[in-house]
Amino acid sequence: MAKGAFRGGSYGGGGFGGVNANMIKQAQKMQQDMLKMQEELEQATYEASAGGVVKAVVSGKGELVSLTIDPAAVDPEDVEMLQDTIIAAVNEAIRKGETAKADSMGKLTGGLNLSGLGF
Repeated sequence: MAKGAFRGGSYGGGGFGGVNANMIKQAQKMQQDMLKMQEELEQATYEASAGGVVKAVVSGKGELVSLTIDPAAVDPEDVEMLQDTIIAAVNEAIRKGETAKADSMGKLTGGLNLSGLGF
């Protein structure tokens, strides 16, 4: 290829160079905003209850941080019901956290699906 073949084109001072730089700046800002939002979401807690007798609180990282069981729910004759109620409360709290994360990221990215990128 001859020397200077791209002169005046997209690799020169004009063309698409300015647009690409602007897009890169926007992408970098979006990445910074996403990291900040991700940190905030991880510090948040999400609460759910089941059967009115079990309350679960999970962190934004999806870890169970608190579990409260009303003593009235403890029936030695029906431990399975209590186990199911605990599972339901924990799963609902986790779903709330995941929904909050997806909603927040969707607002930030304008609906772009970036889940494959680790966000």
